[in-house]
Amino acid sequence: MPDQIATTTLHHLTLTVSDLQRSLEFYRNLLGFNPVRERPDRVIMHNGSMALVLRAPGDDLIAPDDRFNENRVGLDHLSFVVENHAALEDAIRIFDAHAIPYGEIKDLGAEAGVYVLAFRDPDNIQLELTAPYSH
Repeated sequence: MPDQIATTTLHHLTLTVSDLQRSLEFYRNLLGFNPVRERPDRVIMHNGSMALVLRAPGDDLIAPDDRFNENRVGLDHLSFVVENHAALEDAIRIFDAHAIPYGEIKDLGAEAGVYVLAFRDPDNIQLELTAPYSH
């Protein structure tokens, strides 16, 4: 349609986090995002296919125990694509090695054609790994 904006893939995502260094280590060590630019209040990371920006809160008004809640207006969760079901099983071994809680691998059915595995980052942001059905 000529009245729609044609988009392709996600360029980057910015997350406000409570502890910049802790989140940098989580996304680097667990999901392979490497810092490409660091400032005191934010870090830009890249994993070869997308950019992730982590930023400290903009003011000192953040509650010390503030945590992400997907039931508020805004972000619900992020889902990262992995190659296949075996990659989800590998992720479970990595989560276990790092004592990171996770859900079960769920089959979303033939209509969706994917399996998902949910877990959370240090600020309680729900993340998923999504694997397509193998053909």
